Amino acid sequence: MNGVPDVPVHRPSDRAANRLPEGQVNRLRYAFYPGCTAHASARDYTRSTYATFRALGIELEEVPGWSCCGSTAVSNVDPLLGMALSARNLALAESTGLDLAVTCNACYANLAPTLEAYREERRVRDRLQRVLDAVDRHLEAEREVKHGVHILTHDLGLDQVEERVRRPLDGVKAVPYYGCLLSRPRNPYEDPENPTSLDELLASLGAEVLPFERKTKCCGGSFMNTKEEVALRLTFEILEEARERGAHLIVCACAMCQLNLDAYRGKLRARYGTYHDTPVLYFTQAVGLALGLGCRDLAIGQSFVPADRLLGLR
Repeated sequence: MNGVPDVPVHRPSDRAANRLPEGQVNRLRYAFYPGCTAHASARDYTRSTYATFRALGIELEEVPGWSCCGSTAVSNVDPLLGMALSARNLALAESTGLDLAVTCNACYANLAPTLEAYREERRVRDRLQRVLDAVDRHLEAEREVKHGVHILTHDLGLDQVEERVRRPLDGVKAVPYYGCLLSRPRNPYEDPENPTSLDELLASLGAEVLPFERKTKCCGGSFMNTKEEVALRLTFEILEEARERGAHLIVCACAMCQLNLDAYRGKLRARYGTYHDTPVLYFTQAVGLALGLGCRDLAIGQSFVPADRLLGLR
C-alpha cells in the first residue's frame, strides 16, 4: 500500500490514563485482545494472564466480537487486508474506552503498527475507514495498544510487582526470550536489538537473569509448518544456548514462541542428538508463581516439558 510507513511508531499513553476511578487506587483496567490461540493451543497463557493480572490488581475486559488479526501471514500476502482486520479489532476495543492489552507478539506486531499508520497516514486512514464503514465501525485512534510485559513493567511498575512477590524465584536461573517481534521493528519501551523489560521483570521476582544472546532471535514461527528444517535449526540454537548458560527456565512472551520451543524436543533430539529439558514458561506464569499463585491457577504442567516437576513444584 503506497504511503504506508515501513516502521510506524506508536506512542505510549500516560499510565494514569488506565487508572480506575478515584477510590480504586493502584488498579488498572484494559480491554484485552486474546488472539486466536488463546482458546486453543495457548489456553495456559490465557488462564495465567487472567490469574496473574487479577492478582496484581489489573482488570482485563475481553474485547467483544474480536476476530483474528491475520497474524504475520495475512499482512505479507495482502497488507490492506491485514490492516483492515486489525482496524476492526481496534475499533471494537476503542468502543470500551480502554487501552488495549495484548499478550501475543504477532498480534501486537499487527495491531500497534496499524494504529500508528491510521494516525499518521491520511491515505491509510481513508482506506481503512471505508472498510470500517462497511461493518458500521469507526476508529478515532485515541487509545493505545500495549503488550502485557510493558503493562507490568511500565504501567504498573516494577516496584509494584516486587512489592507483591510472596514466593521469590530465589535460586532459579532464567533466560528471557523476547522473540523477534516484541521489540521490532520499533517499540517505545525497548531497544529493538537489546530489549530489557523482561530481564528486569524476572529480576524483580528474585530470579537470577542470565545473559542470553539469542533473546531476540527468531524461533522460526509458523515456518515450522512449511520449512521445518529451518525452524528446527533456529529452535535448536535457542535451546542450546539456554542449556549452555545453565538456565533452569526459559521465560517467553509469545504463544507461538512457547509452542516452538516446547513441543519439538523429540524431533530436535532425533536430528541433533541432544535432548533439552529446560522448561519454557510464559512471563505470566513466572510472575504468578512469584506472587504465590498455584500451578493449577497458572495452568503450569500442561506443557510438553513439565515445568512444575523440573522446578520442584510437585
